[in-house]
Amino acid sequence: MNPSPWHAQILTLFPEMFPGPVGSALAGRALADGLWKLDVLNIRDFAMDKHRTVDDTPYGGGAGMVMKPDVVAAALRGAEAQFGRAARRIYLSPRGRVLDQLLVEELAAVPSVLLLCGRYEGIDQRVLDAEGLEEVSLGDFVLAGGEVAAMTLIEACTRLIPGVMGNAQTVDEESFTQGLLEYPHYTRPPVWEGHEVPEVLISGHHEKVRVWRQRQAEALTSLRRPDLWAKWKKVEKR
Repeated sequence: MNPSPWHAQILTLFPEMFPGPVGSALAGRALADGLWKLDVLNIRDFAMDKHRTVDDTPYGGGAGMVMKPDVVAAALRGAEAQFGRAARRIYLSPRGRVLDQLLVEELAAVPSVLLLCGRYEGIDQRVLDAEGLEEVSLGDFVLAGGEVAAMTLIEACTRLIPGVMGNAQTVDEESFTQGLLEYPHYTRPPVWEGHEVPEVLISGHHEKVRVWRQRQAEALTSLRRPDLWAKWKKVEKR
């Protein structure tokens, strides 16, 4: 029996935004082929009043609106009733753990993820605490909502699902997979506007190519990402 496909569950006020980019190219083809699946729930469907109100003014004053805890909790419980509680439940937030390749690998390895997309000034803290959601961030910047962040997380994870990428070796050699930035790539023609492909890459000597690529990856990482380079050096010394 084939295992169940990786499952992304989305809670959003803008369900029409999905699947968006993850419905195209490799991720979209894999979705159509059943290698992963996507379900999108509209948080507004869980509002309690006739106006389907999902937000209110913040206690303590300040600009903007805050998503109501009762509505968000109802949406979370609705997703649980429909799909079960197996999902790793994540709120996309600039306060969260930064999404890196290690976390992507963790999330791609679980059966399902539930991605809560906030809007306005965010979500009432009480429901985040009560429901035990973990917070994940794309980085030190702010988006209008969590939907684009959710799509980014999904695309990063679905690339790791067996069968999505044409060549599994591609994933093994990408930036961050080995703790370094990826080496430069070249293709035909061998000379373009006076610029030549490095001779070692057309030498046919596989070991020399491997060593060149490793040295290039190390040099790029050292120059552009000293934070990654420091971690790499620590690992090398072990």
